[in-house]
Amino acid sequence: MGFKSKLIKPLARRVARQIRGWSSEAIASQKKIFLDLVGVGRRTAFGKDHKFDQIRSYDAFKAQVPIRDYEGLKPYVERIKEGEKDVLWKGRPKYFAKTSGTTSGVKYIPLTKDSLPNHFGTARNALFNYYATTGNGAWLDGNMIFLSGSPEMDKVGGILTGRLSGIVNHQVPGWLRTNQKPSYAVNCIEEWEKKLEGIVDETIQADMRLISGIPPWVQMYYERLIERSGKQFVKDLFPHYSVFVFGGVNYEPYRAKLEDLIGKNIDSVETYPASEGFIAFQDSQTEPGLLLNSNSGIFFEFIPADEIFQEDPTRLTLAEVEIGVNYALIINSNAGLWGYNIGDTVQFVSLNPHRLVVTGRIKHFISAFGEHVIGKEVEEALLVVGEKMGIKTVEFTVAPQVNPPDGALPYHEWFIEFDVLPSDLNAFSTQLDREMVRQNIYYEDLISGNILQPLKVRPLRRDAFRDYMKTKGRLGGQNKVPRLANDREIASVLESFVI
Repeated sequence: MGFKSKLIKPLARRVARQIRGWSSEAIASQKKIFLDLVGVGRRTAFGKDHKFDQIRSYDAFKAQVPIRDYEGLKPYVERIKEGEKDVLWKGRPKYFAKTSGTTSGVKYIPLTKDSLPNHFGTARNALFNYYATTGNGAWLDGNMIFLSGSPEMDKVGGILTGRLSGIVNHQVPGWLRTNQKPSYAVNCIEEWEKKLEGIVDETIQADMRLISGIPPWVQMYYERLIERSGKQFVKDLFPHYSVFVFGGVNYEPYRAKLEDLIGKNIDSVETYPASEGFIAFQDSQTEPGLLLNSNSGIFFEFIPADEIFQEDPTRLTLAEVEIGVNYALIINSNAGLWGYNIGDTVQFVSLNPHRLVVTGRIKHFISAFGEHVIGKEVEEALLVVGEKMGIKTVEFTVAPQVNPPDGALPYHEWFIEFDVLPSDLNAFSTQLDREMVRQNIYYEDLISGNILQPLKVRPLRRDAFRDYMKTKGRLGGQNKVPRLANDREIASVLESFVI
């Protein structure tokens, strides 16, 4: 055991005990956070506009505070940018997390002094809990890499502004920064392919033990390491590499390929961070789902996903959720977000403690014929069939083909980049369709009723998705390929990459 892992071990154990404590009292924690948030909110412009002084219960809160997305919050953000204080939260935000929206253009999400521990503190606690529950703390004694956006920031309305992953980089304590890679200079490189070369330069001879990033970009890193070094596996370069930390996308479609590149199985720790707040993290290597971050300055609400676009949807607290129901996630936080729809859908897999899985995005689904296929279903279908047939995929997306050029019945079109092209693509497509029928009863009805014909798989050439993301200026960093679309915007580009 090295010096740092030995020093941190008692702290890791204490953090794990604290997590077990607050996760067993999640309902009580949520009630307290609700009252604390409303208490501070009364003194803000938002609180005065929504009569927080009259709120004494959650029912009163629902009556006063509507569900809103960024567009609904934007007028308040503009007031903050103009220099006003006490608008959404007391004082002024310490940072704006700058992110792109599908309908709102650039979004500026406030991060306050009170909300910052939610972001960095949760990431730290997830790793310390991993150490305490597995006994593996050796990663603290070597180098770690965090594949993230640039930490460079500018100012908007006098407030430091940048990508969330870059802001979090500034919160890394000195004792950990000595282990961190890449260097600040390389991390500031905006162009992903150039940045990747710099990262490889700085890490190829290092003792890398923990790697964190979004799986498709980590895959590019692994492949470049192997190409540059001439080694067969990543483990030949990094024999002490033992923990992969990821978030943002489902790891399972990537796991087999990434572990093939590593040359061994390693532990993974999944996190669920968003610009709006750190929602959940993996607290167990044996139990499914992510532990809801129920004691970290966020009061959560849940709306049945099929009601999210209704004028008066059902709004539930954590005490009212059920296992297996698809919910839209709503947050109220000490960053000054109120009734805020972050656009994600989740399902609980456990209520004691409260663990969930991310099922998709509100706007990422297919329901061209009323089937409402969600991300969790297509990912699980592809995973099941891939494992059954020994087929590995690199990336994929699905879109409806409403008006086939041959005039036949419409269908779902799957654009898949395979690691190795299946020897029998028709058999693969048939199995995939059967699995989708099993996953989604509405899809089953459409297939059996001859409203849709079975899905069609379009195999794509190597690096198709990377090239697509590059054309959109979204290569690398925290950018993700949408797995589902209810239109043909992505499909129309990918058609030119079909083999």
